[in-house]
Amino acid sequence: MKNLIHTLIIGCALVMSLSSCSDYLDVEYIFKDQLSIDTVFSRKDYSEQWLANVYARLSDGENVIVASKGHQPFNFLADDMYYGDRDNGYEFFKNCKYGEGDKQGSWGSCYRGIRDASTYIHNIDKNREISAQEISITKAEARFLRAYFYWLLLRKYGPIPLLPDEGMDHTQEYADLATPRSTYIECTEYIASEMALAAKDLRLDPVSNREITRATKGAALAVRARVYLYAASPLFNGNTDSWAQHLVDNNGKKLLSEQRDEEMWAKAAAAAKEVIDLNKYKLHTADFRENDSSTDPNRDAYPKTIKPPYHPVYSENDFPNGWKNIDPFESYREVFNGQLRAEANEELIFTRGRNQSTEGIKTMVLHQMPRSLNGWNTHGVTLKHANTYYMNDGSDFYAYGKEDPNDGRPVFGYTDKAEVDAGTCRPLHANVSKEYLGREPRFYASIAYNGSVWEVLESPENQNKRYSQIFYNRGSQDGRLSTAPGFYLRTGLGVKKFYHPEDYFYGTNVDTFWGREKPDIDIRYAEILLIYVEALNELGKSYTIPDYLGQSTITVSRDPAEMSKYMSQIRFRGGVPDFGTDVYGDYNKFLKALKRERQIELFAETHRYYDLRRWKDAPEEESMAVWGCNMNAAMDQADLFHRPIRVPSLPNVFVEKMYLWPIDHEELRRNSKLTQNPGWTYYN
Repeated sequence: MKNLIHTLIIGCALVMSLSSCSDYLDVEYIFKDQLSIDTVFSRKDYSEQWLANVYARLSDGENVIVASKGHQPFNFLADDMYYGDRDNGYEFFKNCKYGEGDKQGSWGSCYRGIRDASTYIHNIDKNREISAQEISITKAEARFLRAYFYWLLLRKYGPIPLLPDEGMDHTQEYADLATPRSTYIECTEYIASEMALAAKDLRLDPVSNREITRATKGAALAVRARVYLYAASPLFNGNTDSWAQHLVDNNGKKLLSEQRDEEMWAKAAAAAKEVIDLNKYKLHTADFRENDSSTDPNRDAYPKTIKPPYHPVYSENDFPNGWKNIDPFESYREVFNGQLRAEANEELIFTRGRNQSTEGIKTMVLHQMPRSLNGWNTHGVTLKHANTYYMNDGSDFYAYGKEDPNDGRPVFGYTDKAEVDAGTCRPLHANVSKEYLGREPRFYASIAYNGSVWEVLESPENQNKRYSQIFYNRGSQDGRLSTAPGFYLRTGLGVKKFYHPEDYFYGTNVDTFWGREKPDIDIRYAEILLIYVEALNELGKSYTIPDYLGQSTITVSRDPAEMSKYMSQIRFRGGVPDFGTDVYGDYNKFLKALKRERQIELFAETHRYYDLRRWKDAPEEESMAVWGCNMNAAMDQADLFHRPIRVPSLPNVFVEKMYLWPIDHEELRRNSKLTQNPGWTYYN
């Protein structure tokens, strides 16, 4: 069939850092003539550009993973974060004022990606300028991308139409082209099988650093594990709720299974174990720093290791059996803030590189940083999330799990200069509430508390900004001001994750960034370990699952020792002790601990929004009142500032239809067999 090539060069230009695309940015002349599919796939350069443009779809607005809220807001719409600008956009989404026409770019973008990936798969064999081996590998990349676009749709919308592998004959009548939604399990097994097929031919490692953004064997197997995890979760597996009964196709067939299938958990565990058994990835760790250098002007930005409290086992053993030889704070911080290049991050399984435009991670950091440092000061953290972090000995912060954090609140007091000079309150500086003292290292790498320091090591214009201690009290430049009412942290708690000590904006614009570029993090090894132990916890018996090659099997069961082996690595890297045998031995205790660990470890990586839904925890967790500091309290009212209060400007509500995103009315018009998600409306 002679189809006409689409003008995809625009999409390519949006992904400047994708190496396979960047070599072909000056080829607009190619598209001045209408080229047939046969012509395109007879040329190596045209074929490579076609695949590059399929990759480009990953960075189309809502398809990005970690980004500012301008493209996709889902990183800020759970119970852990919020944003305070964009004309009440947060309230618009949190109060379910959005409708069938909002944030719908991903549907069309993903299906265009699916179509173009299929075209590549079915035509690249015609190319005689590319070796058979390279054809096999790039065809596997296209297969990965096609399955990944389906995954993005499945996660957001639930069961979706699966198109014929060979594409659709557009000479048919419109009614004959209509495609119904497949069941959730059908979607899952299709994506998983496609990822397994892709993994057979994908490389284990990129050919060069320039190709770091391309799909690998580990990426395909990791997505496969993630897809099975969701399919095994309560929202989609054995859901008999009224809401689930109304999720049907055009013939009234239920799209979710009413019977819980425990084997789905076994498939998730086995898929995660296959990633582990590649022996390719590991949790990133930074070396232990014994002493501060008195001659190093940047020593406060890279401080001497803040040792966790002494433990007779973990303090005496090197990682992964303890934390003796690592710096937990820096180990966690470096994964996200640009200290590591993507190719040097042994924890990174799949990345988009820096393939995001104006709403990427750099823009997110701009919105995190204080106004006094030329940031927008609008990306904040709920007190509920801040209270979730452990103390540095692994115990709970007093307010963890309390509906009212004033219940049992002790008198904390404040740090003073003598304590700072003596090093007894590290890493806190002077005049900081001691409620922030003695918390686990991931807290300090993630949360900007009142009185925390933003290092700003490099600044082309404002060297006086170095080591800025930021307070959010009313009347301060970074607090609540009548002159800039929208740009303050509603809870007095901000986001520090992704910030690097060298980051600085010498104007209030993302183009004036001076600092470290941050590679997108789509999938990392810590997530795989968390998938593995969560799935093991759900198993009531032993299962033997075929491997992705179909050549051997993997046996999985609920083994507390196995769960501890992998969960403890995440805990030790974060500087906190492993759970006790009482937790590993009890299903409910471990499930609670697992959910908390995902909330902490995967914070600000767009997992929490979807986790709360797949666990069916969103109705409770997202309906709780948001608490924070009292932002009406001035600098001389420290006790009043730190007394927790409800934040009325941050509404929280959850109704059942918010489990899945609505399908656009226009798509329902185009596809007569497409059904709407429960609770949302049809165009008529």
